Amino acid sequence: MTIKRPIIALDFPNRQETEFFLNKFPDEEKLFVKIGMELFYSEGQEMVKAVLAKGHDVFLDLKCHDIPHTVESAMRVIGKLGVSMTTLHASGGSEMMRAAKEGLLDGSGGRKNAKLLAITQLTSTDQKMVTEQQKVAISLEQSVLHYARLAQAAGMDGVVCSAYEANSILSTTNMDFLRVTPGIRLADSDTDDQKRVMTPAQAAARKSSAIVVGRAITQSDDCVAAYRYIKKMWEENM
Repeated sequence: MTIKRPIIALDFPNRQETEFFLNKFPDEEKLFVKIGMELFYSEGQEMVKAVLAKGHDVFLDLKCHDIPHTVESAMRVIGKLGVSMTTLHASGGSEMMRAAKEGLLDGSGGRKNAKLLAITQLTSTDQKMVTEQQKVAISLEQSVLHYARLAQAAGMDGVVCSAYEANSILSTTNMDFLRVTPGIRLADSDTDDQKRVMTPAQAAARKSSAIVVGRAITQSDDCVAAYRYIKKMWEENM
């Protein structure tokens, strides 16, 4: 499964700036957007509902990580919203992930439920962090692959990972298991706080299922043109 539209990360601090950005696009152009912690904590469910009301698909990226019961309850709430995708941390363990899936399905009330993605290792993480701070005795890629297998076994629909690991994950999971990759930049863009970044074409070559693009679109002088250019690069190389 491949998601053809690049997912735009709405990394804005408030509703006003978010709507200013979205209103630059024609009404008939329906986007796939990511609402993360900053915007959600600022504006809450009403922001999600407002974006959905415009006909856009929403990836609600809250990266839940807590005891199984708490995450199950949170996912039950998320399931009622009607978003297309949401996230938790694979490091929370199999029990937490299974409970989350149950909560999401229950909250959706029989409707098409959101895809539940597990965070493997953040794209801001490098091998030094894995070794020195997480005290993990295996490589970064091995850690990501382990979390991907654990997530699939627990019933997750896919993972969030770097494009560097997407092809390896495909080889160790089934074809329908999503590999959603943030850290997408154009060749001449700054990497900012991301350490493992790729262009849309490179991500496609590495078998990403979907790409998440933020600043390359949202901070462009012509965000609509930037979005369409990135979409074209992605589609031509999928």
